Amino acid sequence: MRLECHHVFFLLLVALSAAATVESRNEPSALVGGWTPIVNLGDPHVLEIAKFAVTEYNKQSGTFLNLEKVIKGDTQVVAGTNYRLILSVSSGGSSGTSNYEAIVWEKPWQNFRSLTSFKPVHA
Repeated sequence: MRLECHHVFFLLLVALSAAATVESRNEPSALVGGWTPIVNLGDPHVLEIAKFAVTEYNKQSGTFLNLEKVIKGDTQVVAGTNYRLILSVSSGGSSGTSNYEAIVWEKPWQNFRSLTSFKPVHA
């Protein structure tokens, strides 16, 4: 009887382990502290972060860039959230668009946002 209980327990443990392995293969892997792709680039909060990045860059640099669209984005959980966005922007004085990578650090519980980086992306 005691031996049968150990066998049942072992088989149950193997089955649960196998199920967890299969399930983890169906989800995108995310490393702790790593970057995770933003699935919905049209999410209102993502657009708000993108607009903040362009507005803040304009204030800091004295430029007049306009946000056209968010091309790509990732988030990273830190003491808050980092947003790494690839933005298509136009300049007030010229035709065409350019792409920039913006990184914004947000701590919503403190009503805090900071533009960490804003640099051109070269193709």
